[in-house]
Amino acid sequence: VSAVVVVSAPAPLQRARVLARGWSEEKLQAILAKQVPDEEKRRRATYVIDTGTSLADTEAQVEQLLATLQVKVAEEQERGT
Repeated sequence: VSAVVVVSAPAPLQRARVLARGWSEEKLQAILAKQVPDEEKRRRATYVIDTGTSLADTEAQVEQLLATLQVKVAEEQERGT
């Protein structure tokens, strides 16, 4: 199975989390300037885990993704691909 998984939070929440860890606004902006914009990452992704929700919801998304990927792997194995 070939897939791209992006883990993403809304920009304001991402900013708040990073600044709460003691990063400066300048450091955050410098790192973001070097990255592919989040909207583009989401567009290119096969799957997106939205971390802008509760931890329990995020964990449920990961569990669902793992179950989905397990099914896809089993299907590929059955087809011999």
